[in-house]
Amino acid sequence: MMPFDHREEHIDEGMVVIQANMDDMNPETCSYISDLLFERGANDVYWIPIIMKKGRPGIMLNVLAHDTALGVMEEIIFRETTTLGLRYIRASCHRLGREFVEVATPWGGIRVKVGLHRGEAVQFAPEFKECEQAAKTYGVPLKQVYDEVRRAFMEQRQRAADSRERSE
Repeated sequence: MMPFDHREEHIDEGMVVIQANMDDMNPETCSYISDLLFERGANDVYWIPIIMKKGRPGIMLNVLAHDTALGVMEEIIFRETTTLGLRYIRASCHRLGREFVEVATPWGGIRVKVGLHRGEAVQFAPEFKECEQAAKTYGVPLKQVYDEVRRAFMEQRQRAADSRERSE
């Protein structure tokens, strides 16, 4: 597997989506299983509620990983879930470049992850754990922290754009 600098936009080839359906598994174990998969190299893990044959409710596990990690992912899934089989979907993943920008808030500096497409910022999101910590430490609603971080980021971005215009 080629290591990528995730700060740069790129396409990951050789990826696989592993799927498993289960209608007899305790859903409380999903977060435990997800954590194991992430710890062993999964790029993404998500669960979807589904209706299986005979109208039984179930869950579908989806794991995105590089095909070099397939054996490890299979071992965890077969050991930790009740599935009797897996599906594989070959995939390529287009990943935006990423940078982190810190913004000042009433609760201190909080980082924002910015997604870059062809060098242009097209997505941004406050770092959850930093927002969560600020909310807990200062006893304010998490949504208030998120709103303030977004506002501060947009304001900081506008100031930078105005500064560039003046210097041109």
